[in-house]
Amino acid sequence: MRERTKCGVVAYWRITLALIFLAMANAFADRTTTTSTAKIARSHRGKQVARPKDSLNFKAAPDLGLRPGGERKAGALAHFVEGMAFEENGEMDRALDAYRKVLNVDPGQSQLAARVAGLLIQQDEFPQAIDVLKDAIKANPNDAEPYQQLAFIYAKYLKKTDQAIDYANRAIALNPGDAEGYQRLVEIEIAAGQEKKALEALDRATKVRSSDSTFWIHLGKLYVAILFKSDSQPKPDELKRTNEIFKQAAKYAGDDPTILKDVADYYAASQQLKEAIPLYLRVLELQPDDASAQEKLATGFILTNQRDKAVEMLEQIIKEHPEKYQPYDLLAQVLDEQARSLQRANRTDEAKAKFAKVAANYDQSLLINPNHPGTYLHLAELFLGPLKDADRAVKLLADARRRFPGAPEIAYYLAIGQREAKQSQQAVATFEEALHEAQLDQDDDVINAKFYFNYGAAAEQAGLYDKAADLLLKSIALDPANSAEACNYLGYMWADHNMSLDQAETMIKRALESEPNNASYLDSLGWVEFRKGKFDQALSDLLRAAKAAERDDPVVFEHIGDTYLKLNRIPQAVEAWQKALTLDPKNKNLAEKLEGTKRTISKDLAAKPNPT
Repeated sequence: MRERTKCGVVAYWRITLALIFLAMANAFADRTTTTSTAKIARSHRGKQVARPKDSLNFKAAPDLGLRPGGERKAGALAHFVEGMAFEENGEMDRALDAYRKVLNVDPGQSQLAARVAGLLIQQDEFPQAIDVLKDAIKANPNDAEPYQQLAFIYAKYLKKTDQAIDYANRAIALNPGDAEGYQRLVEIEIAAGQEKKALEALDRATKVRSSDSTFWIHLGKLYVAILFKSDSQPKPDELKRTNEIFKQAAKYAGDDPTILKDVADYYAASQQLKEAIPLYLRVLELQPDDASAQEKLATGFILTNQRDKAVEMLEQIIKEHPEKYQPYDLLAQVLDEQARSLQRANRTDEAKAKFAKVAANYDQSLLINPNHPGTYLHLAELFLGPLKDADRAVKLLADARRRFPGAPEIAYYLAIGQREAKQSQQAVATFEEALHEAQLDQDDDVINAKFYFNYGAAAEQAGLYDKAADLLLKSIALDPANSAEACNYLGYMWADHNMSLDQAETMIKRALESEPNNASYLDSLGWVEFRKGKFDQALSDLLRAAKAAERDDPVVFEHIGDTYLKLNRIPQAVEAWQKALTLDPKNKNLAEKLEGTKRTISKDLAAKPNPT
């Protein structure tokens, strides 16, 4: 806060100093020298006052005194500085008085007049505001700004459309290259319900010979605001007309990434992806780490539902420019969205193949540019998620960790990868490193409820149950409204290890309050009831869990089998275990349990006498 205040003070005194130099120049200038009128910025904080064309002569002759005109301007300067101070302190009435004294000396200061008029408008003093602006026009009839301000007052506050339009047209006539003048006129015409006249005003603007890209981008946005309706597509002639405006903006943009991105956004929003892609790629050449340009390109493809076309175009660009990493990143983003659509449609094999292509493109991007941390994280998410390859995730993130030491997010993902790869002890150590680094960076995006949940899960897998409980409780405390998963995990951990069973049941029931039909939570409830010897209730909840599950879960069926065994319903236990083993054929403990029970049944049958 102190640093920000200091910067404001510095900016304030820079402006003041510039004004003092200006006053000195006016005061000491030769009578035959023409001085240019200084323009005062609309907001006095951001800009310095323009210096006169005449060079400053600090070595004035000893007999050169301050002339009467110079004295008046020096006084005006003092009033201006005083007004700034009053305005800074929120004393608007006193600021207005000081500014008016400046205008009494030089009413042609158009921007100051506009500022004073704005302050008067805030106080509903419209006649006084109009008088100030008209005085400015009399003193400086060739300045467009007072006309624009008058147009605004007459349109918005006095509801006199004809006068407003007249003033707006006068402003345009004085400065036809100022897009704000056309915007003011368009706003007035639209408010009056005259859309056709608003378009005619913009058509006049297209005749202006301007090489200012901001003029054309401003004009293009005004066309879009009028012609592009939310409930319909623009007509072909309207699209063609608007395209010409944005082409002019791109033509004069040079290497300005802001203008180029605006033009690209227009083409993407109007579903002209062929035109948008090269511009976005140009933006990324100028600003390689511009994440918003990447996201807008990928999102633009998705929102316009032209993923296939986007893929085709990006693949063609890669063929033509295989040395650029950005097209690989963008192609990966579009393919990723396609893969997730397939996944949502339960087209599992197709989704997995598509995710593999996503990974291949991210891989290629990293080969070209290994210094882009975001790509490592995107690729790691694929390995940890849909591709289920935790070992590759660990290898990738270990490399990223070497390249970007001290980056908490990379350490965090590495810890998750190690946990998924069953490197539990190492995962706990890496989680602790990530926590320490995030605390040093004060990175709240890393240290949150999800972080402590994942850390707690790693501690549980490492057998550190007390530590896991502490971490999971911290996760719950940080985000209690979204803590169902953490509550269930903690409750199930306690139940599975026959610990704190009453607390475990409380936690699981808390999770079920949020999601009463969640199969995993119902299984946890059944299991804690099993541990507490409530076998009938456990069986009921476990059967509910099996029914609620989207797909058969081997853990649920194993729990059902265990419960049937406790109820001495051996055949049903064997049947449930057999189903669990079919779903999880690598579960050796389950296989041994099943075989042991079958042997016991065989022995019991053999021991019984033959009734015949």
